[in-house]
Amino acid sequence: MEQIGKIFGEGIRERRTARGFSQEDFADKAQIHRTYASSIERGKVQVSIAVAQRLADALSTPLSKIWLDVERRMNTDRRR
Repeated sequence: MEQIGKIFGEGIRERRTARGFSQEDFADKAQIHRTYASSIERGKVQVSIAVAQRLADALSTPLSKIWLDVERRMNTDRRR
């Protein structure tokens, strides 16, 4: 289960940096603490569906698209 958190966090970080948000600006936009955002991006915490949705909203990305990316990455990792 840790793998999914890490993959989710990596995807969030990639999307955040692609949009040019600092971690602090992103956390403010998602209404979470910056250290929590950091923990999410490093895969150190499991997020609720509500927090996942706030992250997606802050990135202006459908949550379904984020989960599809997670699923794709997990399937790729399993094939290795």
